Amino acid sequence: MSIEQLARANVRTLTTYQSARRLGGKGDVWLNANEYFQAQEFQLTAQTLNRYPECQPPVVIERYAAYAGVKPEQVLVSRGADEGIELLIRAFCEPGQDAVLYCPPTYGMYGVSAETLGVERRTVPSKSNWQLYLPAIADNLNNVKLIYVCSPNNPTGNVLDADDLRELLALAVGKALVVVDEAYIEFNPGSTVAGWLADYPHLVVLRTLSKAFALAGLRCGFTLANEPVIALLLKVIAPYPLSTPVADIAAQALDEAVIGTMRERVAEIAENRAWLMAALAPLPCVEQVFDSASNYILVRFAAASNVFKTLWDQGIILRDQNKQPGLFGCLRITIGSRGECQQVIAALRTLSGTNE
Repeated sequence: MSIEQLARANVRTLTTYQSARRLGGKGDVWLNANEYFQAQEFQLTAQTLNRYPECQPPVVIERYAAYAGVKPEQVLVSRGADEGIELLIRAFCEPGQDAVLYCPPTYGMYGVSAETLGVERRTVPSKSNWQLYLPAIADNLNNVKLIYVCSPNNPTGNVLDADDLRELLALAVGKALVVVDEAYIEFNPGSTVAGWLADYPHLVVLRTLSKAFALAGLRCGFTLANEPVIALLLKVIAPYPLSTPVADIAAQALDEAVIGTMRERVAEIAENRAWLMAALAPLPCVEQVFDSASNYILVRFAAASNVFKTLWDQGIILRDQNKQPGLFGCLRITIGSRGECQQVIAALRTLSGTNE
């Protein structure tokens, strides 16, 4: 029996999530992973690398709870929000029996994590405006234990309607947890549902330091939920999910002064986003620029594959969304520095044969 035959059948046929780094590319304008364009400086203060770290570092937990407006007992910290996605499946879904439900076009790791763990993936496509199609969700809840939704949604950039989320929570009572992925919430903080935890025992919120906090390389995320959910996740999380340097930097990033700097960064990105959207709209190669409440925009191009390759060859790396349901001809563009945004426009104007 070969090594491949020894592997689980679902893993042998698994389609790996194509992260920005796996897709590769060579360039100096990286606009494909929704990262911040400039590294932040931190100094390591913890020198106890000879000791194992705490599973849930108290300072990190307390500071994030204060920032998110929840109790420390409602916070779990993990290796990015991606680990939170997987922990929920491990804790709540029986392989071969239960299902997770999500609404494409959306973040691909919900499906990959479920498939990796042998749990059924059930999809209900979003409506044409990328809001939830609630009647279809209601018809597909049999054996569903987890419902993943993303707001602001990746890759479309839209915020989910609050009334729809409340209706979804009502549909799921006694059946499933509703997991709201708020990886990009700092770019639209008024739409957070973290304050709803007191009213909904089955609500879970995912957060991260990767986006607005500009710490994608740190791999630090948070799961916000009521205490019974957190207690179950603590049973399945790794003994030492955060290294000492990660916990050290995360605690520094959650200092009030640094949070203030993060909010200034968010304002800068919003200005650059508005500039880029306005500059894109009149270009001949652009069919539609979609509204966004995040640090990226989705754009439909007349010849998306040619646009993608042309910019790729010039070292401007975007994210191709053509294969997502309903996103034919769409590319996602991370909001970079003003200079990077200007490089994108210059390249597209050359492609379109216009210097206007």
